[in-house]
Amino acid sequence: MIERVIDTEAALAMVARLQVQHGEGIFFYQAGGCCEGSHPMCCAPGDLTLNTGDVQLGQVGGVPFHVSRSQCEYLLGSQLTLDVLPGSQGSYSLEDPEGVHFVSLTRLWTDEEWQALAAQPVPG
Repeated sequence: MIERVIDTEAALAMVARLQVQHGEGIFFYQAGGCCEGSHPMCCAPGDLTLNTGDVQLGQVGGVPFHVSRSQCEYLLGSQLTLDVLPGSQGSYSLEDPEGVHFVSLTRLWTDEEWQALAAQPVPG
């Protein structure tokens, strides 16, 4: 099975650290906004309410990674890699007080991956 969301070692280490600090219920949400609203945010339960228009695109270190349905349709053509970069974004994302922020990098699928993905269910 091809993963739609993968991670770097730095992202996985930060996720593990945040799980220790905030519990196992943390999750990611990447909105389809512009500028600062388009980066992935790591949330604790109660920080953000998911609704029926949100889709779990994948997981990072066992932590669900959600996007809006419209963002999901846009992202189905690429694989996301979650990474961590230095610098606070001034957001409510859980990693912000650590002086870092999550980013998602995209890579288009190869022809072979597209064929394999045709047999996989679309997140829904």
